[in-house]
Amino acid sequence: EPASVSSLLTVRGVIEVIEDAESPEAAEARHAALLSTLETALAGLNASRAAEGARLAAVLSAQVDEAERLVGIVEAAPARSVESIRARLSQQIARLLEDGANFDPQRLHQEAILIATRADVEEELKRLHSHIAAARTLLREPGAVGRKFDFLAQEFNREANTLCSKSNDETVTQAGLALKVVIDQMREQVQNIE
Repeated sequence: EPASVSSLLTVRGVIEVIEDAESPEAAEARHAALLSTLETALAGLNASRAAEGARLAAVLSAQVDEAERLVGIVEAAPARSVESIRARLSQQIARLLEDGANFDPQRLHQEAILIATRADVEEELKRLHSHIAAARTLLREPGAVGRKFDFLAQEFNREANTLCSKSNDETVTQAGLALKVVIDQMREQVQNIE
């Protein structure tokens, strides 16, 4: 919220009364000059804050764009296809069976489903898209959004961590790690806004 002259004048000690023999006209002229100077200083402060806010918004917007690009790389990763997951699981099961281990086929099927479910990052990608949309909305919002953006950056980070922990593909892992770097940079910038 921009600082105002009236709010600053209510702070004790901001203006001290000079008790001398000056005329009422001189006192009023001094008071008017003081108010004018203070208003000019506050206008400059508010303009500076607005300019800094615009610069931070541009930086954050570019970081959100980069996060979206990285999420797109994960979405397009060939390793996420059903065929790729099926082939990888089949190879792992074949390797286990080569050792001559005696597995219950029903139990093996259930375990394969659990492994495939744990490797699925679709929900994380949906939440990341939701966070990207929320970040863009916050960047257009007037007023103080720092706390909201900080919370959102934490949510971004949570999804990126889960994405990396579920990854079993180099492309997805690299994009997830790059996403974490962008999110850390975003969090640093968020510390500079109200």
